[in-house]
Amino acid sequence: MMQTSTKSGVIRSGYFTGKTLKWIFLLAIAFFTLFPIVMAILGSFKTNAELTTGATLLPSVWKFSNYATAWKQANFARFTWNSLFISTIVTIGTLLIASMSAYAVDRTRFPGKRLYVILQASTMFISIGAVVLRPQFDLMVKLGLNKSLWGVIIILISAHATVYFMLIGFFKAIPKDLDEAAYIDGCNFYTVYWRIILPLLSPALGVTALFTFRGAWNEYILPLVFTMTNPKLQTLTVGLANLRYGIGAAAESHLMMAGACLSFLPILVVYVLANKSFIQVTAGSVKG
Repeated sequence: MMQTSTKSGVIRSGYFTGKTLKWIFLLAIAFFTLFPIVMAILGSFKTNAELTTGATLLPSVWKFSNYATAWKQANFARFTWNSLFISTIVTIGTLLIASMSAYAVDRTRFPGKRLYVILQASTMFISIGAVVLRPQFDLMVKLGLNKSLWGVIIILISAHATVYFMLIGFFKAIPKDLDEAAYIDGCNFYTVYWRIILPLLSPALGVTALFTFRGAWNEYILPLVFTMTNPKLQTLTVGLANLRYGIGAAAESHLMMAGACLSFLPILVVYVLANKSFIQVTAGSVKG
């Protein structure tokens, strides 16, 4: 009896120890994740001198005017519209193309199917970075899209391999019996996709939309290359770089902090809108 009690005590002690270590680990991750954001927010209310010296954690005087200066100096209204335009069109286009690709690959058999999947995987796992910038730019020049935002949009939509593989995993969780029942009711291949599959796929589409929008919003190199000759087409990430130096080439880090805080507000709004879908996917649900 005493031995059984000792074993249960050891098990209980091990359980609480494991739970404590888990919470310590999660709190540490949360701290290291939120610390830079908190510092950026606090730094956006400081003067440049106070931010450079780093003497205090909280601003001695809260400079709310930093946000107004950053908004006006970096032409935030124009650049925010450009970023929203690119991110919205890229998100819609990527979800449409990736979902159709995943639907066709999962539900049909066709010659070259295995090769297609391999090519998609290679674009995701093999990164050649800036090496492809010149060929991409030359292609957009031949298409006459190098002086508009549509060149950036088309290139970003074409990089949809990650979204494709995420969606195809959700397609496999949707029973094919639903397709067969829809065919019996008179639906064809396309109406099954539009009326049956897409509503069931809405939680997955919400999550992939969040990741796609974030990636397009934070893109820097492509908009920088395509807008060098037309500053009015610059996105917010490119426009933020204009805040780095002010009059007399003096570094203005406090304005960059304020601009950075303004720039991630749309991402927070998108996350709030996609939060329900994110929770449903985390819970493993596929209902619309």
